[in-house]
Formats: sequence, C-alpha cells, structure tokens
Amino acid sequence: MRNRNKQVFRLTVFFLATLVAVSSLSASTVRAETKLKVLNAGSLMVPFNKIEEEFEATHPGVDVQIEGHGSIQVMRHVTEIHDKVDVTAVADYSLIPLLMYETRIPGTEKPYADWYIEFATNNLGLAYTESSNYSDEITPENWYEIILRDGVNFGMSDPRMDACGYRALILTRLAEDYYGDTELFEKIIGDSFKNYKINSVDVAGMKKILVPQILQPNPRKVTLRGSSINLLAPLEAGGVDYGFQYESVARQHDLKFLHLPPEINLGSKKFAERYSQVEVKLDYQRFSSVDPVFTGRRLTYGITIPENAPHPELAREFVKFVVTEPGKEIMESNYHPTLDPLVTDNPEGLPDSLRQLDLVRKKR
Repeated sequence: MRNRNKQVFRLTVFFLATLVAVSSLSASTVRAETKLKVLNAGSLMVPFNKIEEEFEATHPGVDVQIEGHGSIQVMRHVTEIHDKVDVTAVADYSLIPLLMYETRIPGTEKPYADWYIEFATNNLGLAYTESSNYSDEITPENWYEIILRDGVNFGMSDPRMDACGYRALILTRLAEDYYGDTELFEKIIGDSFKNYKINSVDVAGMKKILVPQILQPNPRKVTLRGSSINLLAPLEAGGVDYGFQYESVARQHDLKFLHLPPEINLGSKKFAERYSQVEVKLDYQRFSSVDPVFTGRRLTYGITIPENAPHPELAREFVKFVVTEPGKEIMESNYHPTLDPLVTDNPEGLPDSLRQLDLVRKKR
C-alpha cells in the first residue's frame, strides 16, 4: 500500500511538472510572437487576408496584422499619426513619393521612404446589383444618364481620404470629352454636393479639379464613404444603386460590374497620356507639410517599407512574398491583376533581397 501511494505521488508530481513546463512554453511562445503590422488599401483586403494566412503558415511565430483604409488614410497613419508600421501598400503608387519621400521622420532628417515597387493594377467602373434602379438598362454608353435619373443614388469614396474617390472625379472629368458633354462633371459631381462644391476648370490645357476642405453631399443623390470597400454594405442593402468601384472588389463580392471605356476607366496603359490631362487638388490641410495634388495616371498599386519599420527584415520577406509567387497567384485568383514585370523608381535604394527581383526602372 505504501509503495502504491509513492507511485501515485510520483505520477502526480510528474504531471504537475509537465503541466507547468507546457504552460511556461506556451507563455514563452506568446511572448516571442512577432506582430507584423501591414496597412493597405481597402481594395486589397481580400487578397491580403489570404496572403496573411499563407505567410503565417510559412513563418511560425509571426502574426501578420492586416489593416485596411483609404489609401490617403494609410499614408496619414504613417506620416501624420506616426503609427509604427512595417509595410504600406496603396492603390496609387504616386502617394508614396508624394507623401513619404517629402516627409521626415520626427527627430531625424530621414524620409519615411525612398523607394516603391509597383506590383498590381485594376480598372474603375460602376458596381451594382440586380435590384439597382434601371439595372436592366444601364450600358457603357448611357451610364451617366442612368445615375442622373430621379430616384437613383450613386456612391463614391471620399477623395480627401481615398484614391478611388479622387479617381472617380478624374474619370467623370474624362467622360466629358469622351461623350461630348461639357456639363457632365457639373451635373454628376457639382450638383451632388451642397454649399461646398467640387469645382472643375480648364487651365493651360489641364483639367483641374478642386476639392474643398468641407464636403456636404446631398444624401438623396450621393453616398460618400471613407473608402471604396465601405460602399459594399449600402450597395448590397439597396441604399445605393451604383458605386464607383474597382473591378477586383466588385468581383470578389459577387456584384455586377459595368466596364467603362478604356479611354476613361484609368486601367489602360495605352491611354495614360489622356488620363494625365486631369489633376485633383485637395484644398485642405490634412497633411502638415505636403500640398496634395493628384495627376490622372494608369491605375497602379504601390508597396514599400517605412524607414522606421519595427521589423524591417521580416517586412522585406513579406513584400517579397506579395510581389512574387505565391503572392501573385493569390492576387490573380482573387480577380486582382498583377504587373509583370514589376516596376521601381529606385533600384539602388531597394533592400538587397528585393533588388534581385526582375524589376523595370522607372524615371523619377
């Protein structure tokens, strides 16, 4: 009996020791987990969530934290709010040199970045559902007439926060020439805002759009949201009939998508010069040191690593994962076209592991 009690005592001690060891190991694992913070354009959320899963599967102990915003808001988190971010990916690559090259990290003379990689593209059109008013009538030839009809509400993202928003303005201004209606921008955009209007004028051959500091949309006509993906819920619920949206997002969420002519949809390399005839200026002081002006260009996404990234080596691995296989495969399988070859503006400034990629140099 005494021997049996000893055996029970020993087994109990062994069990408790093992439990303490496992608990200590689990606590150690949690403490050792590295959190990689990635801020990206909202239109990248679906493929980047899948990339997050795949990257974590091949990088044990890493927790990739994906956070989506309008592209301008992504930049603000880095350069104005001073969040510590490992990777930034935006729907308009030009935001990176405009807002990160020109802004210094506090207490240093270093810019937030001095390189980017263009890695994906898209095109802009109208997302809608079968329940949208006149959905059985809308075409690439009459879409602007449809959204101007009484009882039709259209949506767009806020051009002060999101690239899709100022691109919708550029598309509408380009549509004036394409459809031969010089009042189209005023009818669609100008008349949809109260008191503080978005105006457009021609100056020295350029079509200039001025976005005021305050926007007051007419809710009966236009629904304004902080980013393009925030239009999905009102579209699906029927509160919005048509929304200016990227094709990839519409297809990812099983929405109908109206393809607009390449002369205006910002997705064609062939018409890049035409796009560049329009520019958008934000007339407000959201950025303390930069006066944002956005020139029309082919719709191209950009990615970079802030100079003050908490985990630069891991960030480089993540960027490489995104712009090569399997990242490209994940993007394509989620209806988001990628660029081939990749483009950079500063190959000498790239980290060594990224410099070895097949990149085309772009003039600054």
